[in-house]
Amino acid sequence: MKLRPFDFAQAAARAGLAVNGTPLAPKPAATAGASFGDAMTQALKGVSAQQNEAARLQREVQLDNPTVSLEETMVAMQKAQIGFQATLQVRNRLVSAYSEIMNMQI
Repeated sequence: MKLRPFDFAQAAARAGLAVNGTPLAPKPAATAGASFGDAMTQALKGVSAQQNEAARLQREVQLDNPTVSLEETMVAMQKAQIGFQATLQVRNRLVSAYSEIMNMQI
C-alpha cells in the first residue's frame, strides 16, 4: 500500500465542490432517471464489492502472498465492516419508517 500526498482539488471534485468550496453544477445525465431504488442498488453493490475484496485479501494473506500486506487486509476488512453496518442501519430505519406508515390511522 503506497501513501500519496493529499490532493485537495481531487477530494473537492469527488465531493461535488469546486476548489473554492462552492457546489458544482449537477450533470444532467447523472440526475436524469436516478431513483432511490437505483441508489440503494448501487450502494449494495458497492458494499458487496468491498466485502468480496476483503475476503480476497484475507485469502491472499492466509496463502502467504508477499504482495499483500496485513495492514492493507485489515483496512479492507474494516471498510467492509463499516459499509455493512451502515447498510444495516439504513435497512433498520427503512423498516421502522415502513412500520410507522402502516400503523398510521386514516
